[in-house]
Amino acid sequence: MSTYPTQNKYGKRYLGNTQKKEVHDLRNETANCQIGEIIAASHAVGFVPDTHEEAKRCGYDNCHYCIGGSTR
Repeated sequence: MSTYPTQNKYGKRYLGNTQKKEVHDLRNETANCQIGEIIAASHAVGFVPDTHEEAKRCGYDNCHYCIGGSTR
């Protein structure tokens, strides 16, 4: 399981919010995702590899808005 802190979303598809343990799909980002706020608050992580499966292995739940199927 591998995550790393990030201060931007460029070049990534999946971005995790460490505060909510939620993963976002940046190809389907909505205003409700509040990606800018997550990054500004230093709660953003990337995944290695940059896949939804890796985010799930790291314990992140889906964002309701950009991925759907949240279990919370």
